[in-house]
Amino acid sequence: MAKIKIAILGIGNCVSSLIQGIHYYRDKSRQDAIGLMHFEINGYKPGDVEVVAAFDVDKRKVG
Repeated sequence: MAKIKIAILGIGNCVSSLIQGIHYYRDKSRQDAIGLMHFEINGYKPGDVEVVAAFDVDKRKVG
């Protein structure tokens, strides 16, 4: 199954948590993935999500 590639616009606390969660749960088994509501959705697991681009729109954060 191919990976789910995502691009993110607007980097903030919520996106930071998403990216950290993807990396934290990437190599976990179903039994070790405590805290996830659904470890697998339609055959996709956390390790199948790949962030390919991220942009921020706040000029104070870009430099």
